[in-house]
Amino acid sequence: MIRTATVADAPALAAIYNHYIRETTITFEEEPLMPDEMARRIESVQASGLSWLVSEVDGAIAGYAYATKWRERSAYRFSVESTVYVAPERQGQGLGRALYDQLLAALKDRGVHTVIGGIAQPNEGSVALHEKMGFRKVAMFEQVGQKFGRWIDVGYWQLLMDKPE
Repeated sequence: MIRTATVADAPALAAIYNHYIRETTITFEEEPLMPDEMARRIESVQASGLSWLVSEVDGAIAGYAYATKWRERSAYRFSVESTVYVAPERQGQGLGRALYDQLLAALKDRGVHTVIGGIAQPNEGSVALHEKMGFRKVAMFEQVGQKFGRWIDVGYWQLLMDKPE
């Protein structure tokens, strides 16, 4: 089941995200998030008119997806950056794709033209997911973040929502 996130989901979402903070270079955050900060982020995204979705499996939150403004200046108003995280024990079960399907549909309904996914490298799973969803690689920035004592590259994948097929 996929539904809109609520602030009551914040502890479960923080637990998923904190795994990636502590164990991976997928996110450049280095300190675990407290549930109140996750709740603030959910409220901020939703207050901006964008979607934050959660996936539940057997009554437990198994992943989430949301979009944020790409940039603040008004000419960017039709562009967003997307994010998807799936609980480590739920990877490979199609949850990322299901979340993306619903997120992209909501963004299209809102009139979004461009969806951008930034992916810290290497991350074969995220690259594969984005490319299955129709995103194409448009940029690679070398050594833009440092975590766990090493430099990390970040690639950008873009999906044009109203591009003729």
